[in-house]
Amino acid sequence: MDLKDHIQAIPDFPKPGILFYDISTLLRHADAWQVAVGRLANMVRAYHPTVLAGVESRGFLLAAPLALKLGCGFVMLRKRGKLPGPTVGLDYALEYGTDRIEIQANAVEPGARVVVVDDLLATGGTMAAGIKLLQNVGAEVVAAVALMELVFLMGRERLSVPFEALIRYDD
Repeated sequence: MDLKDHIQAIPDFPKPGILFYDISTLLRHADAWQVAVGRLANMVRAYHPTVLAGVESRGFLLAAPLALKLGCGFVMLRKRGKLPGPTVGLDYALEYGTDRIEIQANAVEPGARVVVVDDLLATGGTMAAGIKLLQNVGAEVVAAVALMELVFLMGRERLSVPFEALIRYDD
């Protein structure tokens, strides 16, 4: 099955000049969704994770069912102020300005083998920040994966761990 057939490209969203790859069309197609999760599970399984970290918010949609399928834990990497209780955060640079990503202070045991999961790797800034944040709290980040990669933006070059994607868009 070609999973690209189940992802809708929407021009000029969320602003002019951006081509948005909408995974909601994949999620609502039961067979395609099952195939995507199965292929991602095969990819992630090779890294022997104990925890999957989903990047807000579409990364949650992938990481949670993958964690269940693989029998490992799931934690959330969220934007500032979205997690209850004590958190640890990391500020990082965006193309224009900065952002912050946070994790609950007790979410990951030191030495946990973590794979970071998101729906899309574009420029790599958020994924790189998530990896660094997890390392700062003592996790061993063994890999990062995404459903889709915009290869031409070279985001994987910003990552300090092995990276894999199911679907690659070259332009």
